Amino acid sequence: MNESQFRNKVTWFSFAFSLLVVWVHSYNAELFLGVTAGMAAVYRAEHWVGDLLGQIAVPGFFMISGYLFYRGFSWDVLKGKWRRRIKSVLVPFILWNFIYYLGYVIGSRLPWMTDVVGKGVVPFNLSATVDAVIHYTYNYVFWYLFQLILLIMLAPVLYPVLKNKWSRTGFLAALWVLIGVGGALPFLNADALIYYATAASLALSAGKKTVESRFTRRRGILGAVLLAGAVCAYCFGLRMAFVPGFVLCRMLAVSGLWLMVPGEKLPGAAEFMCHNFFLYATHFAFVRFINKAAAMMLPVSRWEPFVLYLFMPVLVLAISTVLGKALRRFLPEVWNILNGYR
Repeated sequence: MNESQFRNKVTWFSFAFSLLVVWVHSYNAELFLGVTAGMAAVYRAEHWVGDLLGQIAVPGFFMISGYLFYRGFSWDVLKGKWRRRIKSVLVPFILWNFIYYLGYVIGSRLPWMTDVVGKGVVPFNLSATVDAVIHYTYNYVFWYLFQLILLIMLAPVLYPVLKNKWSRTGFLAALWVLIGVGGALPFLNADALIYYATAASLALSAGKKTVESRFTRRRGILGAVLLAGAVCAYCFGLRMAFVPGFVLCRMLAVSGLWLMVPGEKLPGAAEFMCHNFFLYATHFAFVRFINKAAAMMLPVSRWEPFVLYLFMPVLVLAISTVLGKALRRFLPEVWNILNGYR
């Protein structure tokens, strides 16, 4: 692939992961049906979709982020990469957390919104504001950005380890052992680190050629083998309650899909597909509002929640696209900040 084809493929995958992550946060069986036998069937159906498909989304984000950050990396470019990530990650993280907090503060005080918000009267003071911004208290999905910020800050530590094949092999092996024994790291999620560091290692090694080369039959076969391995790892993890099996499943699934999709044949990404950060940032609010409002207003039979669940990515994408288009037209600078200058 040439540079434009590679960047276009990244956009396609980022957009697809942004849609998949909507399913992870759209479970609604208990909200609609309560704890009943009917709820159990819908719950299983929704989690079958969300666990098998949606759970690769955030690992995919970490792998894309790790690869892009360390692609062409050297000590000379570190300050520039940090500077760009301040605009594209840190500032949106702070702003979106504050927006979500302010939305909960206002919504919890409006009689017709109180039940939808479901958190009582949210306090509005300096302490609560700082907590909401730093700990993403009202914007749970930004745990990913919090982890990503930490990983970006660790570049001076990670780079010397990952650029050498022996040290990165030992480091990644230690992470797998840590996950296997159920260990934990301070502040960082071990699985987030292993997704990020594995992709970064590819960018810093001969693996870069495999990641960015043109599609061949051999690549397609290898991708299919990795997908099959992902299924096996998932089944093993499920049967043995073995956490590394799920981590390996997600990593293999993302890698297999990347190899199987011919980047040079993908059409140019549409404009709305380039705004996947805005989609990711807004989807939780839309999902929560749609599910709670529908549960309160609509008569529900057994499978209506499941149908709503299946179509939720489409509904959220439509709302996000319309809102984003309005912001780009009338408040372009605000849009740039909210979308991380992407």
